[in-house]
Amino acid sequence: MNDSNDLGTSDDLRFAGPGALDRALSLVRFLRTECDWDRAQTAESLIPHLLEETHEVVDAIHGGDPHALEGELGDLLLNLAFQIVVAEEAGKLDAESVYRRLEAKMVARHPHLFGNGVRRDWEALKAAERAEGEGVLSGVATGLDPLTKAFRIQERVARVGFDWEDHRGALDKVEEEIGEVREAIQSEIPARVAEELGDLLFAVVNLARLAGTHPTTALARANRKFQDRFTKLERLARERGIDMESAGLEALDALWDEVKGNEIERG
Repeated sequence: MNDSNDLGTSDDLRFAGPGALDRALSLVRFLRTECDWDRAQTAESLIPHLLEETHEVVDAIHGGDPHALEGELGDLLLNLAFQIVVAEEAGKLDAESVYRRLEAKMVARHPHLFGNGVRRDWEALKAAERAEGEGVLSGVATGLDPLTKAFRIQERVARVGFDWEDHRGALDKVEEEIGEVREAIQSEIPARVAEELGDLLFAVVNLARLAGTHPTTALARANRKFQDRFTKLERLARERGIDMESAGLEALDALWDEVKGNEIERG
């Protein structure tokens, strides 16, 4: 690739070439011709598979197994190719138009790399791309999981100054929301409890953002840690002939503390 100052605009860029995506598209076109199941699929019917494969890629990343990641990325690539081919058949778009739109967007968002200006903040560039007159929260994807959607909403409003100066304000808000959850539970009104728990979760997401982490990443790590510790707890219970269902919380807590203690000793 040439030096960035010689790249010009997206009109004369051609980073794409024959490769994995082209072969994936050819494979899907062949399957659409030769396989009844593949031919019957629509963009909508493939959505569950697309979502499932995305989650499996994330699991493989968290698992740290390159072989598993390789397989899951291949499955995700197949699903992306399927969506392109189905839309292509309907005359809505084609692989080239998808790529060209991606290319133009990346060039616009990296003006300092392509000789088109100075470096600018990513979120500011995305805000400038939104149509004039659209609200700050226009275009937030409706299909995002709730944690990620809360994170994106908070990012957007922060761009116009609706944000705490640092994590301390967010932490105070979390503590305030915990108090309101406590009051809601005491009221024994289910709708109020649900509302206040939602506010608490939203506040915790904001705290995670301002503390420098993504809530889904933090929660995924906590899930893995809990699963690993509980598996060790079960192993200890079996080794000592403890029936978990009848042991009681105090006995299980003692096993849990032992597992944690062993982790600390091992460093």
